[in-house]
Amino acid sequence: MRIGIVGCAGRMGRMLMEAVLAAEGCRLSGGTERAGTEFVGRDLGALLGRESVGASVSADPRALFAASDAVIDFTAPSATLAHAAMAAELGKVLVVGTTGLSKDDEARLAEAAQAAPVVYAPNFSVGINLLMALTERTAAILGDDYDIEIVEMHHRHKVDSPSGTALGLGRAAAAGRQVALDGVWCKSRDGHTGARPKGEIGFATLRGGDVVGDHTVMFAAEGERVELTHKASSRAVFAKGAVRAARWAAGRTPGLYSMRDVLGL
Repeated sequence: MRIGIVGCAGRMGRMLMEAVLAAEGCRLSGGTERAGTEFVGRDLGALLGRESVGASVSADPRALFAASDAVIDFTAPSATLAHAAMAAELGKVLVVGTTGLSKDDEARLAEAAQAAPVVYAPNFSVGINLLMALTERTAAILGDDYDIEIVEMHHRHKVDSPSGTALGLGRAAAAGRQVALDGVWCKSRDGHTGARPKGEIGFATLRGGDVVGDHTVMFAAEGERVELTHKASSRAVFAKGAVRAARWAAGRTPGLYSMRDVLGL
């Protein structure tokens, strides 16, 4: 399977290329970066500190899509939407791990998925997706007698808050309670906020150091607290999951899929 990586020179892009090269039955078809950057024209192997892989960094994502069976995108919302349009036009698999997409962005992604298989997930870690499934089930069992708080911590350079994964966990908890997350969430608290409303799903965001990603879902009630936690120590788990998603999507009919579909959860 020919897999291309957009935004290949960044930390995540390099992890994704390594994961493709390590995956049985997969070949790295190419990678892209913005025109004018120092990486354009360099061999992809050189970016990884290894021998030539027979492909170089391009500034032409359309050519990358044409040369690939699937493209993996962990870039930025505006770039992702442009790539989704290319995937729809050419009928290629697109795996999206970009965070910070708005509701309108997600609607445009779903529109592109009418013409191509798109796997979109806030987090491609197998463990995190298991955590999401457990969160939904736990929320359904415990009900709103238990307050839900989602605590996440990432490195100091992360630009969106709360993390896409934290919001995904919030949506899973809301689904377990059969409510819409945006009707019950509290993304921050400051000052005299009063008592916590029943049924609220709260978020707490921490930033610092080089933390890859820590997420905890707390279910707190009178007399006890249940905590579900996942800690990622390497971005490699996200890259491996994304490649797994690309391989799963090969030959699928057009549609918007999630990592939970990939894992059969």
